[in-house]
Amino acid sequence: MLHVERIDHGVRSVEDPALVQRLARERMPLTVCPLSNVKLCVYPTMAQHQLPALLAAGLCATVNSDDPAYFGGYMNANFLATFEALPQLGAREAHQLAVNSFEASFVDESAKRAWRAELDRCFAAAA
Repeated sequence: MLHVERIDHGVRSVEDPALVQRLARERMPLTVCPLSNVKLCVYPTMAQHQLPALLAAGLCATVNSDDPAYFGGYMNANFLATFEALPQLGAREAHQLAVNSFEASFVDESAKRAWRAELDRCFAAAA
């Protein structure tokens, strides 16, 4: 009804199974900002962040930074802190996060396909 194209954060969606199913079905991007989620006490620690659950549910979650001047951490810092605190996240999840970011971007479909193809080549070469 609102023609929403993405949801900022969206990490608490995991609390509603029907919502999770809808978000997965619609491939609604969630712009997850792990460091600000901890800074704002959405989660007490990074180790308790629900990003793994979002990915496991097939959601189009992406890792982002949220006003680094206030919440600390540009993109790379968010990725590093997330993967350091959540050992269950590995290369497959990093690949999926990158795929999701391409899918969620506002660039044309041909650019998305090219980026995805290059990412898949790199992932396959590293495996």
